[in-house]
Amino acid sequence: MTEQREHGDHTGHQDGHAARDAIGRAWDELVDTAVRTVRDGLVVGTSGNVSVRVGDTVLVTPSGVPYDRLRPEDVVGVDLRGRQVLGDLAPTSELPLHLAIYRATDAEAVVHTHAVHATAVSMLVRELPAVHYMTGILGGPARVAPYALYGTEELAASMLEALRDRTGCLLQNHGTVTYGGTLSQAYDRTAQLEWMSRLWLTASGVPGRAPSLLSPAQLREAEAKLRGYGQPAR
Repeated sequence: MTEQREHGDHTGHQDGHAARDAIGRAWDELVDTAVRTVRDGLVVGTSGNVSVRVGDTVLVTPSGVPYDRLRPEDVVGVDLRGRQVLGDLAPTSELPLHLAIYRATDAEAVVHTHAVHATAVSMLVRELPAVHYMTGILGGPARVAPYALYGTEELAASMLEALRDRTGCLLQNHGTVTYGGTLSQAYDRTAQLEWMSRLWLTASGVPGRAPSLLSPAQLREAEAKLRGYGQPAR
């Protein structure tokens, strides 16, 4: 009996250590991604936010703290109901937006930005037209969620409707939201969404000319091919 208890204690200690390591690695990657959104001009200051799911815990950027000042001990985590389980800093004010995606999809990471060109597009049209085959990585043209006050359940609900069968959308007069199976994937979808927004604004701004758009069939073909893009899993 003593041997079994000691073995159980040892196993529990190993599991706890592994969980802490996983949280630490995920937090480091989250901070790196948040810093990258600033460096790449997708956000200004502490606008926008990033999250990643580790088991039943969602790590999120804190509210109002410059990303380059975040340290390993500043980790912020909540459960899927929004109850804080890690850290002392307050989570991002957009927590309802992030949690809504995790509850409704298979997302493992979410990136929200105030990217300039994408936000401009959100003020002009109800969806970003299919100007490039990379639209396929989002599941189709990015819809625009009607405006709602930031940090509210109303915004989260509006966003979820825009994300129906999509992995990214625009928020009217606000910014972008994308999700993915990894932080890298979610970030890449954000960057591509901003690039396509800039592309459409550039082409549509030429006097007397209208941009050519891809057909639904062309998009489906591109989307199927993009599923196999990159190196095979190892």
